[in-house]
Amino acid sequence: PLSSGPGASKPIEVRVSGRDAEQIFSLADQVKRQLDTLAGPVNIVDDWGARSKKLLVHVDSARAQRAGVSNSDVATTLSTAFSGLESTQFREDGELIPVIMQSTQAKVIESVSSINIFSQQTGQSVPADQVADVELVWQPSKILRRDRLKTVTVQADLQPGVTATEVNQQLQPWLEAESKDWPLGYGWELGGEDESSAEANASIGAKLPIAVVLIVMLLVGQFNSIRKPAIILIAIPLALIGVVLGLLVMRSYFGFMTLLGVVSLAGIVINNSIVLIDRIDLEIDEFGRRPYDAIIEAGQRRLRPILLTTVTTIGGMIPLYLGGGPMFEPMAVAIMFGLLVSTILTLVVVPVFYALFFRVRATG
Repeated sequence: PLSSGPGASKPIEVRVSGRDAEQIFSLADQVKRQLDTLAGPVNIVDDWGARSKKLLVHVDSARAQRAGVSNSDVATTLSTAFSGLESTQFREDGELIPVIMQSTQAKVIESVSSINIFSQQTGQSVPADQVADVELVWQPSKILRRDRLKTVTVQADLQPGVTATEVNQQLQPWLEAESKDWPLGYGWELGGEDESSAEANASIGAKLPIAVVLIVMLLVGQFNSIRKPAIILIAIPLALIGVVLGLLVMRSYFGFMTLLGVVSLAGIVINNSIVLIDRIDLEIDEFGRRPYDAIIEAGQRRLRPILLTTVTTIGGMIPLYLGGGPMFEPMAVAIMFGLLVSTILTLVVVPVFYALFFRVRATG
């Protein structure tokens, strides 16, 4: 199956946010264990990566004072020994080049205790373990934030044949129930394909009303009427009957390409409705027929052109259905079945609503 949205870094993502990194990691581990129990997720990781080692140097103030060593002396000596200390800058052709001073024994240092701390006050050196205690701790390799909160994103790939929607349908109820017991200030949200799909659909939904308004304005300008565009707009949803029926019969699915087919189908339905209403007006204005007779005559005269258009369009969709694969097959199904059903209903519904909206009677 195709993914349900634009490409994401991982199809499954759960973001755990809070203020304390240790607590976040604890909650993220719970999410990892739950994902591991589900069928489908593989390669479960988080975006903070493995933790790195860090040495904490605790300077004993009393011992350092007796040895004539300050905190600045300890910091300067350790920085020079391990990473080097910028002593000055060299200017060449307008470019500043830093000059780094580093101990010649930097590559052979085995521990902090083997380093001698140089005292600026006495001019002598003392062993580091004489004035400070060193502690080895583990820290995150990187700290990522989202909305100013520390956030760990648990990510997972999927086994072939499993979709992100299926996994999230199992995972979300567990998250909702489990998060009720989480400490105050910690929360979660789903990312991955579900989030990207929701964002894409939201962007389409934001522009769709603008398109509908433009279509209505064009129809009102063409017919110089409100009732006729209303009849056309009523005919558009009829296409969804055929779309749903086709997807069920052909055992297909509704995705982005299916939505694209529905949009294209709406244009065809609008075209057929315009042709039919325009013919009714022509029969009344040019040939002087009574409205009731004009509706019947227009339906008879436009039946063949509309059916031919429908048949040729459906015929053109058959190769796309047979060879389009998972991407274009749903779109072809939506257009074929939607057009077939909507054409039949349009030929009935448009004349009926025209008669209702304009109060046309058989004896009038």
